[in-house]
Amino acid sequence: MLVGATGFEQLYPNITHWVKSYGWIEIGGDLYTHSLVRAFDEGSTVWESKDDDTTLDETLNALESFLAQRMNEYYA
Repeated sequence: MLVGATGFEQLYPNITHWVKSYGWIEIGGDLYTHSLVRAFDEGSTVWESKDDDTTLDETLNALESFLAQRMNEYYA
């Protein structure tokens, strides 16, 4: 957990670390994908949410878990 973190940073420390160090995320629909949330690095899309009726909170929790694993595998 980030020291002094509050709100979003406390709930989603891996997403926070990702966007500060490795890539970015997009939230919202567009004409080209059915996913609600996507994560990117410099080279590609690394994660997309499933095309179903999950809540935004469930989707961000899934992204949080994925990014924890990815950063451990690729950047540790």
